Amino acid sequence: MNKEYFFGDVTLLITHYNRSQSLEQLLLSFEALHCRFGDIVVSDDGSKAEHIDYLLQLQKKHEFRLITTPQNRGLGNNINKGQDAVQTPLTLYVQEDFTPTAIFPERFTDALTIMREHPENDMVRFYAYFEYPYLKNPRDGFYEMDFKLLKPGYRKFYAYSDHPHLRRTNFFEKFGRYIEGRKGDFTEYTMMMSFLRKGGKAWFYKDFKGLFVQKNSESEPSTMSRENWRQTDRFPMKQIRDLYRHVKFNFDYLT
Repeated sequence: MNKEYFFGDVTLLITHYNRSQSLEQLLLSFEALHCRFGDIVVSDDGSKAEHIDYLLQLQKKHEFRLITTPQNRGLGNNINKGQDAVQTPLTLYVQEDFTPTAIFPERFTDALTIMREHPENDMVRFYAYFEYPYLKNPRDGFYEMDFKLLKPGYRKFYAYSDHPHLRRTNFFEKFGRYIEGRKGDFTEYTMMMSFLRKGGKAWFYKDFKGLFVQKNSESEPSTMSRENWRQTDRFPMKQIRDLYRHVKFNFDYLT
């Protein structure tokens, strides 16, 4: 018999924009893992009519609260209004194009234990594009993230990320709301800096590629776009980009 998991003090917050089939896949994945939450909130950022219609049909099969807006207002507004609707002490934030793997329920249970035993901790991260460079105090595959300004490299600044994570619902009280009306990269960057300046503490799941899978289908590709110079690994562009980030991140943090 499959084990049932009920996370009653956690709201699953999903941000959505024009990817209703991806959202359905995410909801079905949690159900297949026998995971239930105290609440599910889907925050939509002004999707096209056909996607809104699909969301309304999904509501008949899956229990979730749908928070909408008449027009696209960007990442910051979408997360803000979704978080405002959360009523439980903890929030599991996941974008609609991610899918949890089979090990998620047990590892998420471990993450909840960390949050309960460490009230000073603000979040537990489950996914990233690269491993955080400074980790300590290993526990069940999780590590405490160790940010210190004098440590070398610019990747130390990425203590916060919009990738799937568990956080306290009073997150805004400590770190402020997401900036609105700007591109997603800038919105995430400002929250990253706020998290560091205000002494944010986080744990990081080291095998992050094993806990969630990011899926981008041809029918519903990613809605986030970035300039090529931000992603290329070609020499000398990568070296120039890395130096720029090192200088900029240190300057922004100190000012």
